[in-house]
Amino acid sequence: MSTFLGMPAAPPRSPYGTGNLRGDRKFPEAAHDELRNDQLRRNLGRATRTIRTKRLDVTGELPDWEQLRDAGSAIKTDTMNRLPELLEQLERKVTEHGGTVHWARDGVEANEIVTRLIRETGSRDVIKVKSMATQEIGLNEHLEAAGITPYETDLAELIVQLADDKPSHILVPAIHRNRDEIRQIFLDEIPGVDPDLDNVPAHLAAAARAYLREKFMTTKVAVSGANFGIAETGTLAVVESEGNGRMCLTLPDTLITVMGIEKVLPRHQDLEVFLQLLPRSSTGERMNPYTSMWTGVTPGDGPQDFHLVLLDNGRTAALADAIGREALNCIRCSACLNVCPVYERAGGHAYGSTYPGPIGAVLTPQLAGMHAAKDDPNSSLPYASSLCGACFDACPVKIDIPSMLVELRHQHTEQSGTTAEKLAMKAAAGLMKQPKLFTAVQKAASLGRVAGGRDGTISRLPAPLSGWSDSRDTAAPPKQSFRSWLASAEGAETMRAAAEEGARRAAEAPEEDQ
Repeated sequence: MSTFLGMPAAPPRSPYGTGNLRGDRKFPEAAHDELRNDQLRRNLGRATRTIRTKRLDVTGELPDWEQLRDAGSAIKTDTMNRLPELLEQLERKVTEHGGTVHWARDGVEANEIVTRLIRETGSRDVIKVKSMATQEIGLNEHLEAAGITPYETDLAELIVQLADDKPSHILVPAIHRNRDEIRQIFLDEIPGVDPDLDNVPAHLAAAARAYLREKFMTTKVAVSGANFGIAETGTLAVVESEGNGRMCLTLPDTLITVMGIEKVLPRHQDLEVFLQLLPRSSTGERMNPYTSMWTGVTPGDGPQDFHLVLLDNGRTAALADAIGREALNCIRCSACLNVCPVYERAGGHAYGSTYPGPIGAVLTPQLAGMHAAKDDPNSSLPYASSLCGACFDACPVKIDIPSMLVELRHQHTEQSGTTAEKLAMKAAAGLMKQPKLFTAVQKAASLGRVAGGRDGTISRLPAPLSGWSDSRDTAAPPKQSFRSWLASAEGAETMRAAAEEGARRAAEAPEEDQ
């Protein structure tokens, strides 16, 4: 007699319908609307060009930049291979230093944990450091529904929050807004702002500073993300450029950090690599203006109640994918967004996820899946790329995003069942197995030249091929196929001349080259 224990189940993805890992529309439809926004394209073009130039300047200063990239990639790969033991070590060290660790299987659990911890303090307000993880799980919306008011303290996140908008860039969430738009948002939404406020950046920043300073001084609870968590010591690290993070991490009585489990690093020494890679790749700076690190609780200094929420939310599912797990190496620098021609034109909102651009196109499907519902918008994300490879060249930890996009396209095709594309490919395969029929079809196709314009392209193909010609130039069929040309007198003479030229060059070559 044997006992069947069942087949192992795949790790769960982020629950469908929760958080901000899925848009309402597929990428082509959303991008089509965003491309009509001329102001958006000007804002994005100007900002990404500036960041690209700064990044190239500061990375070019380092003679060992490629070695640093190799080191970062190796550390992250080693981390993913040992993730369970490193997370347990991190939990042990945080606990030893007076902190409390909570494990959240998904965004729903993480939101409930954070809400409960805030309620236990008696506070109805919370200040927040910019955090992709809390944006991913929709923490702000959950807190507001529970009667708790979150205040974003990062300037760009504040702009997005006041405008009831969504971030469109990993590093610069309000990159799609210009100074005039920000001025109007502040006039409309910040109580007591000077009605004569102009659009000078320093004046806009001063208005935000005056608004936030009271929040920093009076709010007793803060929520942060974490750029890195060190398993060896239990240390958490946040890097930022404005000082708001330092205020949030030191002034409140209670600090709650929500960290994706992939952010752990094995050793404190590993920060030496990433604190060089991250600022140069993200903001084009040699170092971050503010790097804050803390280890548990220090009596009489900083928050006296520290909680670390370790968030899975589909990361274990990504880890289980032999190819897709590489997306977890991402350090959220946004370098891939700044070089991507698709992102620069479509903007971040078209991706429908907290994580836009090339890394979002691979990470979002890994975390939330591509087939959670019929016509899942996430299924279009792996196709939101020209596969030019610029993202791979820019990535500080050498994530092979183009190869991952191809793999996700393969997975999508395999899970899509019978489609018009599959039927067409099957028909083409059958046709190519019959040389005579294939030759006849080639000859018939040459008649299609009459549909070509003066530029030698067909402006629109009939359905179902119209989707191709709507976004690509379609070359008109040639006068004759290569096979028919090769069989002609002209082809034979060309090949004969080429053979004679090859023989002549071989005879003239020095003996050592032969």
